[in-house]
Amino acid sequence: MGLRELANTHRGDPYGITTAAVALVDVHGLIRYWSRRAEDLLGYPASSVLGRPVVSLLTSKDAPTSALAAAQQVGEGWEGPVTARHGAGHPVELAVRVSPLQAEEGPVWLVVACEVSDSRRWELDQAVVRGLLEESPIGIAVLDSELHFQWVNPVLVAMEGLPAHVEGPCVAEPLEPGRVPSAVDWQARQALISGRVTPAVEHVPPPQGMSRRNALGHLRLRSSFPLRDIDGRTLGVCHTAVDFTAHDRARERLARVNEAAQRIGTTLDLDRTVQELAEVLVPQLADFVAIDLFHGVLAAGDLTPGPVTDGALQRAAHLSIREEVPEAIVPIGEPTGYPSRSPQRRCLATGRPILDPVLDSTTWWLTGDPLRLSKLVGLGVHTHLVVPLRARGATMGVVTLLRWENPSPFDEDDLLLVEELVARAAVCVDNARRFIREHNAALTLQTSLLPPRLPQHCAVEVAYRYLPTDAEAGVGGDWFDVIPLSGARVALVVGDVVGHGIHAAASMGRLRASVQTLADLDLPPDELLAHVDDLVVRLADEAEAASDGPVVVGATCVYAVYDPISRKLSVARAGHPTPAIAHLSEPVELPDIPAGPPLGLGGLPFESAEIELEEGSVVALYTDGLIEASDRDVDIGFERLCFALAHPDRPLEEICDTMVRILLPEHPHDDVAFLIARTRALAPERVASWDVPADPRAVHEARDNADRQLTAWGLQDVAFTTELIVSELVTNAITHAGGPIGLRLIHERTLICEVSDASNTSPHMRRARSTDEGGRGLFLVAQVALRWGTRYTATGKTIWAEQQLPPNVGC
Repeated sequence: MGLRELANTHRGDPYGITTAAVALVDVHGLIRYWSRRAEDLLGYPASSVLGRPVVSLLTSKDAPTSALAAAQQVGEGWEGPVTARHGAGHPVELAVRVSPLQAEEGPVWLVVACEVSDSRRWELDQAVVRGLLEESPIGIAVLDSELHFQWVNPVLVAMEGLPAHVEGPCVAEPLEPGRVPSAVDWQARQALISGRVTPAVEHVPPPQGMSRRNALGHLRLRSSFPLRDIDGRTLGVCHTAVDFTAHDRARERLARVNEAAQRIGTTLDLDRTVQELAEVLVPQLADFVAIDLFHGVLAAGDLTPGPVTDGALQRAAHLSIREEVPEAIVPIGEPTGYPSRSPQRRCLATGRPILDPVLDSTTWWLTGDPLRLSKLVGLGVHTHLVVPLRARGATMGVVTLLRWENPSPFDEDDLLLVEELVARAAVCVDNARRFIREHNAALTLQTSLLPPRLPQHCAVEVAYRYLPTDAEAGVGGDWFDVIPLSGARVALVVGDVVGHGIHAAASMGRLRASVQTLADLDLPPDELLAHVDDLVVRLADEAEAASDGPVVVGATCVYAVYDPISRKLSVARAGHPTPAIAHLSEPVELPDIPAGPPLGLGGLPFESAEIELEEGSVVALYTDGLIEASDRDVDIGFERLCFALAHPDRPLEEICDTMVRILLPEHPHDDVAFLIARTRALAPERVASWDVPADPRAVHEARDNADRQLTAWGLQDVAFTTELIVSELVTNAITHAGGPIGLRLIHERTLICEVSDASNTSPHMRRARSTDEGGRGLFLVAQVALRWGTRYTATGKTIWAEQQLPPNVGC
């Protein structure tokens, strides 16, 4: 049954066909049908009455029409009281409805009966319902589960200013959601969600022409409750509203406090919170209000409990009944500079409010502030109220209220109300302050974990942007990195940890550190992500063990390695958007890199893809906040990204600015980090390589080849140490690994010497005893090299060592 039918159904109707006594009487007055309820009501079984004259059951032996003499004729039938004889012999007062029916054998009469007491009780219920809906001052509406009006009485139509056609017991067309008043919609929605009655007291703005003072007591009591069918299913909501005049100031305060609870603290933005307090106070309680906060509150610093005798106050908000607030002396954001004996300073020092019901130009505290004196006298201010803004034992500021147009002075009732409103607002202000402090702490932690500046590298030129969100969710876990690798290669990384706040920032720092450590091992991108995935699984296990329930710890990441010698980019990604590549001679490409699962699922494989790039191409790595900022439409985000990366020959900083301008709104809802890199190629003449026979006599030839190459590069200053490194590394390869052996020198910012062999055995440095004939090779290499290490390849391993070059000699 729908709501419209429910609104028009006589619930508990004693004449209902399933609840009343029912009989059929033919044209001859003989009973042809006798229901089970008729048996119960009159005590005659069907077998004893079927075929009998109906008049035999009446106390009067007259014809049925005579027995119905006290009834009213309704259409072609009758309705009214009848006295029948019970099977036990006593009379029974019945309320009867008789209606003619047409049958094949001729007309018959349908008789529906119930006890008179049940009929009278039902008629009384119907009278109450009709009076409540049509004559009482209560506005009533029935809304369905989609919050469409299904039934509205004229009182609520007038209250809410609804179109006249919606009133009445059956609405022709439901009123669309946008036409449902916001107060009704909000409260009805709360009743649907909670399943309970949701009462609220609302202050109703005065009609046009009524003074504000006379309208202070115009209140509206609203209540919404869910409507359920017999089985308990929710069909919709019934909403009631009644207006009354609040001569009782306590009810007025309740309405104001209720309004403040809904209007103050809707966000964790400090500026918006104090502005909401001002909007609650003006014009309902004051003609002007000024809210001044200590500088430590605005800076989200620690507060000192108790009253405050000194401290710099700053104007946080003010509001007036006049546009542009001409009476304000101090602009928002500026120091207020109250004199030491002003009521504001006295209020802060004592922690108690100050009420001046009557002011004049001789009031003692005005003499120390001639500027404010002249302003107040010019306005005609005649009453004054100052209240401290305190929460959790700490004083955060002071609120000043003035009246000049409102003729009534502030009184004790006003003071109680303002204190309650300011106390509620103070808790919201303190919550906003605490949020700012935590947000700043998380942002500081996150920023400290990101690279302060990216390293210069011969392989790429890089630029980046990191844009933390200013949303209430707090900072996120976005990060990026540029990691130099051996063999003149470089790793580009961008990642995003699930969630926001300090925990996300801390998890981001741990993941970034692990990626840097694994990158030093020169692992392929897919293998590196597999190790990071294991770490995220462990982090999730630790977080779950430290909490009462399951904790979601996850991340996405893209890891790319660029080799300037081969000009190839090897990429793997874990649930992260694919990189974008801007070619010099082709359209911007979004390569089909295997997606891979997000980090933290565990046990799933990752794949790498290799892309050859021409020198000067631009590679863009980014978090999903960049492409989802375009109204959450990823396809539009990718289109705008490709447009922003067009013409990759532009300066990288200009490309970054274009990406921010085209892809991001003024206030993004999520953190955004992106890294762009322009590829460079290492000239062939800066790389020299040789095959080395697995013969100890080849060590001398390898040193000579290296020496000649250094002379060609003009690097004779490092010839001695290079010969030492070549000699030791080649000797180790010949002795412990065997062929094939390769030697390669790379001249970039440093001089890199690489020796490759077919063995997977990792060399390690040890301290040789004085009697040992060998074992000092890697120790010597470590002493003369800037850094050294080993990376593994598909055919074996490569031992490398880097040497610092003189200034202006590198790439």
